[in-house]
Amino acid sequence: MKQNYTILVVDDEATIIEFLKYNIQKEGYTVYSAANGQEAVETAMKVRPDLILLDLMMPIMDGIEACQIIREKDESYQPIIAFLTSRSEDYSQVAGFEAGADDYITKPIRPRLLMSKIEALLRRLSYYSQVIENTEELIGISVDREKFLVHKDEEQIILPKKEFELLEFLMTKPGKVFNRDEILSRVWGNETIVGERTIDVHIRKLREKLGNDYIRTIKGVGYTFRQ
Repeated sequence: MKQNYTILVVDDEATIIEFLKYNIQKEGYTVYSAANGQEAVETAMKVRPDLILLDLMMPIMDGIEACQIIREKDESYQPIIAFLTSRSEDYSQVAGFEAGADDYITKPIRPRLLMSKIEALLRRLSYYSQVIENTEELIGISVDREKFLVHKDEEQIILPKKEFELLEFLMTKPGKVFNRDEILSRVWGNETIVGERTIDVHIRKLREKLGNDYIRTIKGVGYTFRQ
C-alpha cells in the first residue's frame, strides 16, 4: 500500500483540475485543489501538502510568484513543487527553478506519465528524508534536514528546497567530483527532463549565499564540495 502522501493541484482550468484529481486520487493519494496562485498559497499553508503541482500561467497570481511565496513563507515547510506548463522556453524554466521549483510537467498531460512523474518526485522526497543525519557539520557549515536550514559559522541561511538538496548531496562526499549526470539523477531524478542551465543556476545561487570557497567547478566534468 502506498504511503498516504498529500498532493495539491493548482490550475485555473476546471477541466484540468478535474482530470488531475481523478487520476491522482485513483492511485490512493489525498488531493486538494486551488484555482490560482493566491488560493494555492493559502491552501498550502493550511494543508501542508507533500507535493504541489502548480500551473505556471494563472490570473490573480501566477505560479512563479506563488512558488516564491510558499518557499519563503515558512522555513520549516518546504514541499516538492512541480510546474504544470505548456511553455518550453528556456527562460521560463530558469525563472521557475530560480523561484524554487523542483521540476516541470509539460501539458498536455498523459495519465501514465503523470503518475510516473509523481511517483519519482515522491521517491525523491523519501530518499532525502533518510539519506543523511538531521544535522551534518562540515567546514563551518551545518545542515539541518528537518528544518531545511543551513548554518554557516553563526549565520543562519534559508535555502529553497532544491538548492538545499543540491548542497546536501555535494556534502555527502567532500572532495568527490560529481558529474552533471550524477547530480541530475540524484537531485532531480532519473525521469526528470530539465534544461542544460539548471545545475549552473542552482550552483550560482548557492555561491551567492555561501561564498565562492565551498563549491568548486571542475571544468568539463562537474562540481565538488571542498574537503
